[in-house]
Amino acid sequence: MPASPSAVDDYLKTIYHHTEWQSQPVTPSILAAELGLAPSSVTEMIKKLAAQGLVSHRPYGPISLTDAGTRRATSVIRRHRLIETWLVREFDYAWDEVHDEAELLEHTISDRLLAGIDARLGHPRFDPHGDAIPAADGSVEREPFVLLAEATLGHTGRVLRVSDRDPALLRALESLGIDVGHTVTATGRDAVRVDDGPTVELPRGAASAVWLTA
Repeated sequence: MPASPSAVDDYLKTIYHHTEWQSQPVTPSILAAELGLAPSSVTEMIKKLAAQGLVSHRPYGPISLTDAGTRRATSVIRRHRLIETWLVREFDYAWDEVHDEAELLEHTISDRLLAGIDARLGHPRFDPHGDAIPAADGSVEREPFVLLAEATLGHTGRVLRVSDRDPALLRALESLGIDVGHTVTATGRDAVRVDDGPTVELPRGAASAVWLTA
């Protein structure tokens, strides 16, 4: 049975996301864990994607997107991130509320409406979490970055991106003044100084969810 377009898109997005902010390759087992699916189901889907020319994969090896797969992934991701930005700017959604809404809308709005949203927003380059919005041609601009958990003590950088995986963590970080655009200095393993203010202790897992300028 052919895979549904939305299922294909979800796989391609997840593969793209995995290496967007780190260099570890994605394997079928990692992909299964991230999608919450059985490894056998993922293996079967990867075969279908490879047959369509969307991914490259050898048994027991990593999975990578082909040029065609990258174009399709960035197209869907562009839709998702423009919708998130639209919801925050135009409808006063909080940054921890937009992911699920965008997941629903990205498969339904027309290209014409998407172009209108992009124009109305002034062609934004980044979504509310700091993720780059691919251009219509698939190109992406991104500054050199470092994960806060891997930053050296004393490193100061502007917050480039905060992972949207955990809405509760997003709310906690926002309450500490740690969101995209603010400057933080790593003062301890789980502590930072925000905008030259006092040092604050980070919630559990936060250092692995924040990226700074290198």
